[in-house]
Amino acid sequence: MLGSTGHSDWRRRFPAVVEDLGGIDDILVIEAAKVLEEKGRVSNNLGIRLLLEADLTDLRILGKALKMARFEEEVYFNSNLHVNPTNICVLACRFCAFRRGRKAADAYALSVEEYLSRIRPFSSRIDEVHSVGGLHPDWTVEHYAELIRSASEAHPHLSMKCLTAVEVKHLSLMSDMTFSEVLSTLKEAGLTSLPGGGAEILDDEIRTIICNGKESSEEYLEIHRTAHHLGLPTNCTMLFGTIEGAEHRIKHLDSLRKLQDDTGGFQCFVPYPFLPDRSRLPQAQLSTGSETIRMIAISRIMLDNIPHIKAYRMNIGDKLAAIALNSGADDVDGTVGHEEIMHEAGSTTSVEDDLDRLSRLIEDAGGIPVRRSTIYNRFERYIRRPPSDDDFWVPLPIAEGV
Repeated sequence: MLGSTGHSDWRRRFPAVVEDLGGIDDILVIEAAKVLEEKGRVSNNLGIRLLLEADLTDLRILGKALKMARFEEEVYFNSNLHVNPTNICVLACRFCAFRRGRKAADAYALSVEEYLSRIRPFSSRIDEVHSVGGLHPDWTVEHYAELIRSASEAHPHLSMKCLTAVEVKHLSLMSDMTFSEVLSTLKEAGLTSLPGGGAEILDDEIRTIICNGKESSEEYLEIHRTAHHLGLPTNCTMLFGTIEGAEHRIKHLDSLRKLQDDTGGFQCFVPYPFLPDRSRLPQAQLSTGSETIRMIAISRIMLDNIPHIKAYRMNIGDKLAAIALNSGADDVDGTVGHEEIMHEAGSTTSVEDDLDRLSRLIEDAGGIPVRRSTIYNRFERYIRRPPSDDDFWVPLPIAEGV
């Protein structure tokens, strides 16, 4: 399996893949391909023009070629469960449909036992718990440490991927601790990585309008820098289709790749469009399916140093995810099992997909399904079972250099 970062000579390999896919004619896309082949980096100015002007078909060809040059036909996924500890939040971000005030009829805050009861029914068939939620007005780092520790002790095979950057900031304020102290405490309790959510758009003027009170752009980057220095790998994200312009999206990508130059701690980039159905941002521009695919391709082209690009099914749906896999994405997240944040905002994607259904989605898009660990250091080719048999894996060794 190619897994962790793929072929190191992807710059040499991708031009031949472009030709195999039919070649490109768009002048801007040709310019971007030449820059990458010559070991350069696509500039912000060129990135903006690609986003606004380039032919989508050619963008998709270049995005797919770059993906294929790294990972060939492999597409990655895992067996995970989303558990949101609370929907009570001291903030009221305008795009968020998940948040509730403490007195709302459907507000909730999971005790340790309730948290474990969410995990227990799935524990034998998952290897990751993805856990993010609201900013509870009473919870300190001790509560989160107890959640993580209890889950890790009860199910030691599980990887605990928990907390957005704003949750880390909130805990640092609630517990009078530095970012490093919060993350170190949670790592000792069993935290293995951060999911990277909450980046939205890394421009403080935009953030003041759509998520006033959250961490600043620099705080988001600093929290992830701190996690990387502590040996905690993270993902990174972008929420697009609110009120930002093309220049804000490209600036966001540039901020992420600059931090990656410094730390190398980002595993995967997850771009997802704003889902408007139940939130409070009427001026949102919204994203068409074509624009979402364009962002997937642009992300692959701009983020030359972040290996994995995720087509986040819980947000964009299975049909668009299949197109994204032929536009630069190489990962489809996982089985999920349960999810609230995206579904409160309007997602209709099934959370009941088993491994066979997920692998079939990958195969139907022309990919080879590869089951991965949370931190991209174990990979197993997934072979679909006969209908009456149990899931089975073909074990493969830990990736070299991880």
